[in-house]
Amino acid sequence: MDDRTKIIPAQSADAPPVLAPAAAQHGLDQPTINRIVIGLMVAMFLSALDQTIVATALPAIGHELSDIRNLSWVVTAYLLAATTVTPLYGKLSDIHGRRTMVLIGVGVFMLGSVACALSPSMPVLIVSRALQGLGGGGLIALAQTVLADLVSPRERARYQAHFGVVFASASLAGPFLGGVLSEHLHWSVIFWINLPIGVAALAMTARALKLLPPLHRPHRLDVLGAALMACATVTLLLALSWGGKVYPWASAQVLALVGASIAFWGAFAVRLMRAAEPFLPLSVLGNPVVRDGALATALSMGTMVGLSIYVPVYLQAVVGLSASASGLALIPLMGGTVTGATFSGRIMPRLTHYKRVPYVGLAGSIVALAAMSFATTTIPLPITLVLLAMTGVGIGTTFPVTTVSVQNAVRPFELGTTTAALNFFRQLGGALIVAIFGAIMLQGVGVSGGEDGGDLLARAGARPELRHAFAWLFGAGVVGLMLSYFFLIRMEERPLRDRPLSEMPAD
Repeated sequence: MDDRTKIIPAQSADAPPVLAPAAAQHGLDQPTINRIVIGLMVAMFLSALDQTIVATALPAIGHELSDIRNLSWVVTAYLLAATTVTPLYGKLSDIHGRRTMVLIGVGVFMLGSVACALSPSMPVLIVSRALQGLGGGGLIALAQTVLADLVSPRERARYQAHFGVVFASASLAGPFLGGVLSEHLHWSVIFWINLPIGVAALAMTARALKLLPPLHRPHRLDVLGAALMACATVTLLLALSWGGKVYPWASAQVLALVGASIAFWGAFAVRLMRAAEPFLPLSVLGNPVVRDGALATALSMGTMVGLSIYVPVYLQAVVGLSASASGLALIPLMGGTVTGATFSGRIMPRLTHYKRVPYVGLAGSIVALAAMSFATTTIPLPITLVLLAMTGVGIGTTFPVTTVSVQNAVRPFELGTTTAALNFFRQLGGALIVAIFGAIMLQGVGVSGGEDGGDLLARAGARPELRHAFAWLFGAGVVGLMLSYFFLIRMEERPLRDRPLSEMPAD
């Protein structure tokens, strides 16, 4: 640990967190910190909700705009834009400050929401969704970065657990709200509701964020590096989105995208080594805690995202539940994730060896998912729900530990870049694992790229091939969690600082 960093005595394990002295010096009393945190949670909810609320409204959108063929781009455009700009927001927040980038992110997102609601055609809606993604892509990373400015790593895990509730709430509320609003009102309402939520986020954070101490220092933005990373990300995500669905995996189109992505990633790596101030600092990429923590959380987050998409299909096609019942049956998985994250976040400050919690939790997830893989068609529904809950709880325990550990391992002026990079790899891991799960499913029911996999899947509930496909899918989830466990073990367990970044030297 840096000799210049003076550590204050750790508080009692049973004592409630106290206000950091530096925060008080900068005018941030506890009610102000609470208001900022709530505002950040609202901003995170804004971004997370829009990734789930659109799915159930797609049929209504396609019908009214008379364009079913390009409907998937309503989701893909947002994903591409949001994932691509996430690291950029982190870098810019280190240069220009957190408040500026939070205001820009929420503002652009709200502008994109208005454009989406007023879209007269599918091409306009797709472009508007990309604009939304440009705003929403940085909100989650910025919220975690601002939190790191406010409280010490020892306190921070407790707040990270609250952020986990936001994700789970958006995952559960989004599909329900999208279906209800598009069916009983109009599909444009799913975008109009972003305006009051965005105004609430700005009202709670705009003034309070002015009180944040300036922790950034002058940087130069590596525009070429940012462009190369954006191109590499877009081409990779397009390959993952189209492969096995729009085009066969071995088609010229998908192979060309994969080749282009490899070339761009190679050029980006060269740029990192040659730039005076690279887009992602080598000190961050070379940090073993950052590297192992990012890989561990990307694999666990990706597995959770993949399961949240395909478990309802399993419950409908194999178990025989209705669409609404399968949505309710997903609650143990998502609720378990919140429970695991909350428990892990609350107990982390009290433990010296804080990695033991996700060690136990993730091991339980691996066992539960393995049981579902080996007995896909013979497990009673109540046992299935218990196994899903175990899986969610174990995965949830990893999120606060990896996020806080990574933030605890970097210098203050690298915090925004590092946190954004962590979220970028989470999103990329989610896209990769969802693509793998999708390929397993489509292969299991005999669908090749370009066929209508959704209709065939709906007709395939009784087919043994589909049940075997889910056995392989859950097995792939086991592999993903085992790899996450491996990198979690490799991640160094450094003592958590007892002081917020506002009390630390700038470099």
